[in-house]
Amino acid sequence: MGVRCWKAAEDRVPCMPTWVAACAAEDVDIEDVIGFHHEDRDYAIYRTADGEFFATDGHCTHERTLLCDGLVMGHVIECPKHNGRFDIRTGKAIRAPVLKDIQTFPTKVEDGTVFVFL
Repeated sequence: MGVRCWKAAEDRVPCMPTWVAACAAEDVDIEDVIGFHHEDRDYAIYRTADGEFFATDGHCTHERTLLCDGLVMGHVIECPKHNGRFDIRTGKAIRAPVLKDIQTFPTKVEDGTVFVFL
């Protein structure tokens, strides 16, 4: 699982996925979400009540609203536009109007920095 990137449009040589520094762990409050932008793509970084970090695509699959403006409840993100919900651990759509899952990405924390595998 990872995002394909290209060294140059004319090359079409895929880059290998790698760990990317997204934010400081202290930047994400408990049961909250922040946005993270990398290589022309938006992501959402979450912190649960038990201190775990998760990362997903940054937009709701219903109408492309930024999820970083949503509400985190346990392991669920609620989209701010139409209240659709996703499980942040799996990306599974769990409440209408969203029907399509969102992509998730592995995370790790090292020396106070949250990394996302992209």
